[in-house]
Amino acid sequence: MSTLKNKVQLIGRLGNDPEVKNFESGKTMATFSMATNEIYYNSKGEKVEDTQWHNVVAWGKKVSIIESYLKKGSEVAIEGKLVNRKYDKEGETRYVTEISLHELLMMNKKD
Repeated sequence: MSTLKNKVQLIGRLGNDPEVKNFESGKTMATFSMATNEIYYNSKGEKVEDTQWHNVVAWGKKVSIIESYLKKGSEVAIEGKLVNRKYDKEGETRYVTEISLHELLMMNKKD
């Protein structure tokens, strides 16, 4: 059990064009939402499609790749870790779970 760690692997499609932010410190960050779909049949034999949305955050050198090649609808495989954070907005505490990107594989076929 000591070898278990926080690791997430997903294959899905971008739900929006990536947003890139450049900070005064020189760091760059890209964020995008990603949908994963699961299709199964319920106990009545009806086909059910379940879509889950995931927020992904990337830093550093991966940002230029994301900015240059990915857009809404792009299919990707990602590996990263779950990160939980909270922030205050208008006096209300909000909680967010994101995937901090470690590895990215673009799966779109070349035109």
